[in-house]
Parts: sequence; C-alpha cells; structure tokens
Amino acid sequence: MNLAPLLLLATVWAQTPSDPEALYEEGEYVYTGGEYHEEVFRYRLLKPPMQPGEKYPVVLFLHGAGERGDDNRAQLKYLPSWLAEPENRQRYPCWLIAPQCRQGKLWVDVPFRTAKFVTPAEPSDQMRVALGILERILKEPAADPNRVYLTGLSMGGYGCWDLAIRYPDKFAAVAPICGGGDPTKAERLVHVPLWAWHGAADRAVPVERSREMIEAIRQAGGDPKYTELEGVGHDSWTPAYRDPEGLLPWMFAQVRKE
Repeated sequence: MNLAPLLLLATVWAQTPSDPEALYEEGEYVYTGGEYHEEVFRYRLLKPPMQPGEKYPVVLFLHGAGERGDDNRAQLKYLPSWLAEPENRQRYPCWLIAPQCRQGKLWVDVPFRTAKFVTPAEPSDQMRVALGILERILKEPAADPNRVYLTGLSMGGYGCWDLAIRYPDKFAAVAPICGGGDPTKAERLVHVPLWAWHGAADRAVPVERSREMIEAIRQAGGDPKYTELEGVGHDSWTPAYRDPEGLLPWMFAQVRKE
C-alpha cells in the first residue's frame, strides 16, 4: 500500500489553520514604472507543501473590482481561499500568486462596459506589477515554468484575456471568467488551452463579451472550451471553481508544449 498520499494529506491538515487565508505569506514588490516613481505593492503567496526534487504549478489569480485596495487581504476571496482548503491543497499543490489592484485602477486600462474593446498599446501599471511578481516566483527552484496557469474573474477576467493575448506562449492554460477582450486579436489565442465561463444572465459584464471572444477564436481556427451558465448572473466563478469535476482538474492537467 502506497502511504505517500495519506502522509501528504495528514501533513496538509496539520499545517492548515482554521482560517485558510493564514496560509498565505505576505510579499512586497517595488514598482517604478508609469505613474509611480517608487511604489510598494503588497501581494499574497500560497506555497505548495513541497517535497524534495518536485516542481509545482504556478497560478496567477486576478481578482475582481470589488477586491481592489491596499489591505492585502480582500483579493483572497473566492479561488485563493478555496485552493487553501485541505482537500484542495492535497489535490492541487501549487504556488498561487494573488496580487492586489489599487483602488480605482484596472488590470486593463479599458472601461468595463465599453462597446468595442481594443487592446491598449501597453499593459497597465497594475498588470506590470502582477507580471513582475510572477517572474519573481518563476525563479523559485520548485516552480514549474511549463505549468503556469492564468485565471481571474470579472475585472480579472478582462485581465486574463489581455495578458493571454500579449503573452500567448507563457501560459499552459488560461481560464477567464465573466470577462471580455479584443476579438480582433483572437488569432493569437488559437493554440492556447483556454476555457472561458460566463453567466447568461450577467448584468455586470454582458455575456456577449465572452461569446464574441470564443467565436473569434473559433473563426481563427482555435478550439477553446466555453461554458455559459443559463440563469446565472455575475457570479459564474463559484460554479466554475467549485465543481470538483469542472475547471480546476482541467486546468491543473495542462502542460505547456515547448
């Protein structure tokens, strides 16, 4: 009988406090670009329960508009807290990076409800910070550069589309939830493993934003996965992330092809 999985689970349970957020370490990243001369951005990092010689996937999570600020806590709602639960720590051991966008700022410098989304010439300052933190974590010996996963919701869903379009070769999987992007750049995503989710009754981010991105990728020759939830409003992330047979097992099974 192989006792390794049982021992790992027991270790995870022993290390998991009653508040899953307590597992996240606090980090600081100094950014000097754009409008910032020298600004300290704080972020949270979940480390995997590491075994010698093993490499683990890296998840970059982009939160929604409601979690903006500088408390370095609000961005841990939803997926970060859920992946810190004991059963998910055992099933999906990973590095999870949770940067926090400043209040009043955006991951992508385009208004949410714009009728025609056009990719800005450059990433936003907030996104550059997220990328800088990601590159820092990828230098860790136990981080697997071939299993880098990008996901986010609402404002973070827009961020996923934007970042995937800019760097399509960086990510093993991309999962934008109730977001939107620039369909004129869809050909860049043809070979990216991608699964988008959206509630059909979403009144915050129109479902058309995901539909047009998926259709544009298909027209360009890609085969993205898309789940549209009938009768579901803006919170399409709970059914996406919480289904034990849904998005997460698919995402963690992806490996970037050289």
